[in-house]
Amino acid sequence: MSVSPAAPSTSAAAYPLIHWTEGKGNEAHSARWRSERGAVPPKRVVIADDSMAADTAYRLACEGTGLLWRGDFQNARLLLQALARRVDKPAKPKRDKRHKAGASTVEAVAPAPVFPEAFHLHRQAQAQRARVLGMVLIPFDADYSIPLRRAPDAKKACAEAWGPANKDGTGPSVASLRELMGFISAHEWRRKGVAIPALGEDGPHNRVHPHYGVFSPVRGEYIALVAQAPVPEGIADLVAFDIGTGTGVLAAVLALRSGVQRVVATDQDPRALACARDNLKRLGFPQVEVREANLFPEGKANIIACNPPWLPARPGSPIEHAVYDEDSRMLLGFLNGLAAHLEPGGEGWLILSDIAEHLGLRTRAWLLAAIDAAGLKVVDRLDAQPHHPKASDATDALHAARAAEVTSLWRLAAA
Repeated sequence: MSVSPAAPSTSAAAYPLIHWTEGKGNEAHSARWRSERGAVPPKRVVIADDSMAADTAYRLACEGTGLLWRGDFQNARLLLQALARRVDKPAKPKRDKRHKAGASTVEAVAPAPVFPEAFHLHRQAQAQRARVLGMVLIPFDADYSIPLRRAPDAKKACAEAWGPANKDGTGPSVASLRELMGFISAHEWRRKGVAIPALGEDGPHNRVHPHYGVFSPVRGEYIALVAQAPVPEGIADLVAFDIGTGTGVLAAVLALRSGVQRVVATDQDPRALACARDNLKRLGFPQVEVREANLFPEGKANIIACNPPWLPARPGSPIEHAVYDEDSRMLLGFLNGLAAHLEPGGEGWLILSDIAEHLGLRTRAWLLAAIDAAGLKVVDRLDAQPHHPKASDATDALHAARAAEVTSLWRLAAA
């Protein structure tokens, strides 16, 4: 979905140490600290096991104390769930006295969200939630095995996220249980794949398998727009670019469009490049070339598609680069470079949700001005309503914006 920064170095020097004391003699111990979201290791670490009460664990986690688990692995999962319930416990709404004829009632009033303040508060709450839940820590041996009772075999999931075990001499390490659960979930997504109706009937040849750290194409409406948009007429042997290919799903859809003979898909994230190559090979698209590039490859094309991150905000972790585009850098980079890479009569297809407009993060006028300033004109716009679960979840903090969201494919041409 997006062009993300290159993955950080995985040499032993890249991992800080985490320290703790353990045993009757309070012997000093240390191990390498791993965090895919870039969290710093807790300054204080205590040993935790099945005897620790959830309220005690929650108090320590809120204080920033790491809980290095030595008990049963499945009980650690239960503890994480208990902490999540405490973090997610809704605050009591403010109460407002309202008087009716002959009686006085007290009603709870839920204030309507005011954007963008509500969005920033939501992000702060999510960051705090991640910090608290990230305090439950799991030990790993050098081969990524977990030396705990009833621990799963997560070696493959860890290798997909961290790379081959002990390739850099890091030895034993410690990471948060929450991140490990993310690895396991991502491994299952990769193993099972995501069905893409635009690639054909359900089966092994219409599934995209997202790698860890690469945006999963579960929002099908934007893929359908690329499959439906009219291609430029009267041009033989169309060439298409897919900018920020991610899993390669849009490159595959473009390759199926009538008249498209060649597709060049670009990204600069090593994980995305490997993922796209793997998917396109599995799906059988030899006419798609995957290249490492910051936005555009060399040359020109008749169709240039781009699905940049939709929210102009700073990513809080490396994995959030697929969602947040700080200062709209990728969006502006695509718009400002588009005209120079279009063949005569060619079109740029900008796939963009208007969720940022509903959140008060940018305006439609700003977007139209950016298109005009890039020497482009709007040929047409195709719209689709999202159908993901959060769009209908009234309890979601951003429901008012999500319920109004529209995803669009902007057909752009050189002015």
